[in-house]
Amino acid sequence: PLPLRRGDRVQLAAASSALQADALERLQGGIAVLEAWELQVDPHPEPLRQWGHLAGTDQQRLADLQSPAPLVACLRGGWGSARLLEQPEPFQASNPSQWLLGFSDVTSLLWSRQTAGIKGGIHGPMLTSLAAEPVWSQQRLRQLLFGEPVEPLAGKGWHPGVAEGPLLAGNLTVATHLLGTRHFPELDGAVLVLEDVGEAPYRLDRMLTHWRLSGALQSLAGIGFGSFSGCNDDDSPLNCHQVLRERTANLGIPVLADLPVGHEPGNAALALGQRVRLDADRGELTVLQI
Repeated sequence: PLPLRRGDRVQLAAASSALQADALERLQGGIAVLEAWELQVDPHPEPLRQWGHLAGTDQQRLADLQSPAPLVACLRGGWGSARLLEQPEPFQASNPSQWLLGFSDVTSLLWSRQTAGIKGGIHGPMLTSLAAEPVWSQQRLRQLLFGEPVEPLAGKGWHPGVAEGPLLAGNLTVATHLLGTRHFPELDGAVLVLEDVGEAPYRLDRMLTHWRLSGALQSLAGIGFGSFSGCNDDDSPLNCHQVLRERTANLGIPVLADLPVGHEPGNAALALGQRVRLDADRGELTVLQI
């Protein structure tokens, strides 16, 4: 999509779980950040809309996404966005030159769009978490949206080497449930960055073993890991980092861990499809193409 300009409209999308009343202040904080960038944020008509545990019926949540606005920003994650992919053309009425912002459960939408050849997915803060992000993270998101260069992200090399390829980022659990569907993007030669929250080490092991058995990891150029918040278990003989490291050690590709991406403040925005260099020797993930 074209870089945003001052005065561009932003559509708010409640595509996943229902927003609780105590999150309205955080939502207003996120809107204030976008307005400080001189973007015009269209208020959501029903931010507390609810249908069971979801933020409205499938049709209501789908309608939030089908907007001509240059940027669609998701309110929160949870669960529910994958249900929208059952529709024949979930993005048909949206602007093909449009940015979509979100992470966690929104991985389903980001990856489905990428698979369909629709560019502009940004794995980054939700509207309810944006105001709590550090200044550098907020600035990085603004720079990506406005077409400006961004600084490399620092990580810790687990397996040496340098890889270049198109970037794909997402939540491990959500992405795992796209395996074998028409919404799972091509991984051949890609640089994949994964994060997660609240998954015990044995479940991480199970999911990554699923990826290995499907052959999905074997064609990657490189892999990066963000934060895995709350993924350690005192009763487990292995911690989450040990599982992630062991399941990727023999892939023969560079592995970079501890990237500032995920469910903790400091969730660096990543634009899907951008060409990046993953340098596990230097401990850097660098955007090569804006």
